[in-house]
Amino acid sequence: MSVSLNQGIDLFEMDISPHGGLNLDQGYMPVTGKAIDYPTGHVVPRHSHPTAQLIHAVQGVMVVAARGDQWVVPPTRGLWMPAREPHGIRMVGDVQVRTVYIRPDASPNLPADCRVVGISPLLRELILAAIEVAQPYDAAARDGRLMQLLLDEVAVLPSLPLHLPQPADPDLLTICHVLTDAPDDASTLGDWAGRLGVDARTIQRRFARQTGMTFGQWRQQARLITALEQLAAGEKVVDVALNLGYHSPSAFATMFKRQFGASPSGYFR
Repeated sequence: MSVSLNQGIDLFEMDISPHGGLNLDQGYMPVTGKAIDYPTGHVVPRHSHPTAQLIHAVQGVMVVAARGDQWVVPPTRGLWMPAREPHGIRMVGDVQVRTVYIRPDASPNLPADCRVVGISPLLRELILAAIEVAQPYDAAARDGRLMQLLLDEVAVLPSLPLHLPQPADPDLLTICHVLTDAPDDASTLGDWAGRLGVDARTIQRRFARQTGMTFGQWRQQARLITALEQLAAGEKVVDVALNLGYHSPSAFATMFKRQFGASPSGYFR
């Protein structure tokens, strides 16, 4: 099924957790776990929840759109989504989503904004255990203590640089759309200044002000995100390197390892 991320339909009804058809995102309990499997290419259209959400895929890659920005969430990572934040998700590969809904008043230390986060081995096991907890649970019993430990781990989630902010300036959007659609585009800032009739320093200042990045940093981030998508889809490292405009797989691998701490070939193992 092909759907736009801008449609206002919530497709989170394919529940394979032991809780059946309960509306687990409504905040009846402070923490609720849910498991959903999606086929490759599936799109969850734009929607929101009254609870915050920690979205984790034990397999596959998620591309999440919210606030006009984009986040790529590979396995071993997660995405924190605040309550009532409209968002849509596109699946790259067959994706096994394990998500936790958290009531906003469950903890005073919940993150306030969207972010890709690291999922420690402990937190991963807590997420999987939370899915098996019957609702409602006793806060004073074992299940309640498990959920409290999960909240303690959420409070110290490390934020990761897998965010691609989108500027509002029309000229910058033109540049960003080209770099997203053609990540091998090698145009310099001077080239863009000539095409748009805008001083290069003005473009650089606008990039920094609206995205928090320089032009070069934004282009590298866009390439990294595209690389994750293509690697997750099974493309060869050499093909990904060429698709992104690198002259050699080794140059691409060096950049990738510097950013993610693992080689492109070993990242998804």
